[in-house]
Amino acid sequence: MTRALDEPQQPAATSPVFPGKYLSITSYRRDGTAVATPVWFVQQDGRLLAETDAASGKVRRIRRNPAVQVAICNGRGRLRGRLVPAVAQVLPESEVDQVQRLLERKYRADLVVIRPLRFLQSLLHLGRPRTTPVILAIEPQVTRLPLTEEVMS
Repeated sequence: MTRALDEPQQPAATSPVFPGKYLSITSYRRDGTAVATPVWFVQQDGRLLAETDAASGKVRRIRRNPAVQVAICNGRGRLRGRLVPAVAQVLPESEVDQVQRLLERKYRADLVVIRPLRFLQSLLHLGRPRTTPVILAIEPQVTRLPLTEEVMS
């Protein structure tokens, strides 16, 4: 049985729960160097879903090597939980709208600030221009909790 992506999110009984607003996705360069990136995310049917730019480095790295590690983090990427091994994939373009609706529902207040900033950034040509959005589906490979234990400095 398949469920629509915009139905209420309920994690599978054996999947870990990732609370919070930010998820650190650690992907790997060709030489094995780890690259961590904080992203907004939603949970759906045991998967973590995140939107990113199709031309981003993390998409290139994940297409080459789908093995990643994930952990809850703050907006600057400081880990707030344990790293968990996971497998990531880029979902088909047909999934983008549904996942964007889920993200908009979760981050409604944040988007009030972010959207005008992104628009201003595009007008001023600051940074790399965004291309097509893609959705990353990440399936954590560990089911043991707690994942929210504070990381020791």
